[in-house]
Amino acid sequence: MNHGDAEIAEKLSDLCVSVVIGFCRLEFDLQPTLAGTLLDLRPLRPDDFDALFAAASDPLIWEQHPESDRYERAVFQRYFDGAIESRGAFAIIERATGRIIGSSRYWNLKPAESEVEIGWTFLERAFWGGRYNAELKALMLDHAFRFVDRVVFVVGENNLRSQKAVRKLGAELVRSEERAAPDGSMRRNVIFAIPRPGS
Repeated sequence: MNHGDAEIAEKLSDLCVSVVIGFCRLEFDLQPTLAGTLLDLRPLRPDDFDALFAAASDPLIWEQHPESDRYERAVFQRYFDGAIESRGAFAIIERATGRIIGSSRYWNLKPAESEVEIGWTFLERAFWGGRYNAELKALMLDHAFRFVDRVVFVVGENNLRSQKAVRKLGAELVRSEERAAPDGSMRRNVIFAIPRPGS
């Protein structure tokens, strides 16, 4: 392997996590580019902040969310910084306009349990409740199930809107638990799961 090939391999390894399925060793690319009919998903970049904050600055997006002030710039900055640091976050782009309309991410990959979380998702309200969220989750689920047997969703216990949305995807409630919030407080969440088809 020459120096150029080594640099490419190192960059790819930064974005991939090894997962063993059966006798095959596969690399879970946490930030692929995924293309749908309505949406494109690409890795979130630091220079996406202004466009993503514009999509997130509607207070009604966050009214049932545990962090209900995320429409404020300082609070959203913390969300955005966490997304970049996660190295699993996406910019969600409406194909018709090329505009960023939200974000989601893969998180908390557990290779030993063949499980990954999809979460931290939001869309502008104009894209709620229909084809856009369904396509977003279908793209992410189809990619995840190439590598893991189960996808989980962690939802605030009072976020009934998001609970309804994940149930529509076929997810089933499996448990509730407390997790640390960005401000350090403990918040109760409900955990939903979807198994890989045929598993």
